[in-house]
Amino acid sequence: MSDNEGNIETTEAVETSYERFNDAFLGLIFFLIALKTAQRMSYSTKAGGGSEAIFVTAFYSLILLTSSLRFVWFAIPKSISQTSYTPTAVQAFDEGSSDWVGIFLSQIILTAGSLALFSIFILILVYWADILKKYFYPGARRFRPMMIFATSVITLVVLEVLNAVFFLSKFYSSEGMILFDSLLLSAVSLVCVVQFTIFSHRFRTVLKTLGAINQVSTESQVRRIVWITVTGNLFFFTRAFEEAILTFFLASYWHRYGSVSMVFTHGLWDTYMVVKHWSEVAILCLMLYSLQSRFTAVARDGYEVVGEISKQQADAMREEEQPLVV
Repeated sequence: MSDNEGNIETTEAVETSYERFNDAFLGLIFFLIALKTAQRMSYSTKAGGGSEAIFVTAFYSLILLTSSLRFVWFAIPKSISQTSYTPTAVQAFDEGSSDWVGIFLSQIILTAGSLALFSIFILILVYWADILKKYFYPGARRFRPMMIFATSVITLVVLEVLNAVFFLSKFYSSEGMILFDSLLLSAVSLVCVVQFTIFSHRFRTVLKTLGAINQVSTESQVRRIVWITVTGNLFFFTRAFEEAILTFFLASYWHRYGSVSMVFTHGLWDTYMVVKHWSEVAILCLMLYSLQSRFTAVARDGYEVVGEISKQQADAMREEEQPLVV
């Protein structure tokens, strides 16, 4: 089948009635999440400062950014930005098609939302790593957690900027942008799964040990860590599996036919969109619930325990107290 035949097959309808309804409903859900998050941020800011307030505000900011970007992406009708709901191959600055601008901007907004979402969990991992380093390597040099977080996020942003540059320089088409994003997000998802599993095991070991030393119960902190680990790993494993499958089909069809227009049928693309974005809704709602129920006190509890033990065992550990939240 030629590229033109494949394009005809995928562009018979810009959007189906189901796709319009699903996009509108998802846009509404993300809008409500953004409103609720903004309300929580306002209350958190008025509640006062301190390490807990700064940590929670950072989480709210990332959730607000993620939900806002997703709302914008779903709020823009696909019929305005492009002539096909399913992805098609478009080259930058193609005089024969005006779709490339809409497709490019749509992909940028979509990717920015994904990076904001992943940043939430990167922030958790950075703070967990800082706590664990203090205990497993007490004499090692510790960097500011927010510096490590910023470096990690900036690295991902730079990679996505390169992706945009490659598209604009006509190194590959819009299909190449989708393939690049799938590979990157799949790799980051797998890294997050591994890191969450390792850090969670070490964190539980530290908390149980400290609880035994100080004759206090740390079961609530352990349960919080387990809950974050399970939900986070479930989300990232699902995301990694989905992106890996998409990458396989993209690479396979691109190698065989020079285009992936045949693989993006409405049914297949709708399934991908439902799994991807409804899982995002679920994880954002879980994070909001966690913050409301003081579930995110996992970071605060961890830091408070660390601070408390460090004062009691300062001579033994020979470690000066450091600011725990930047």
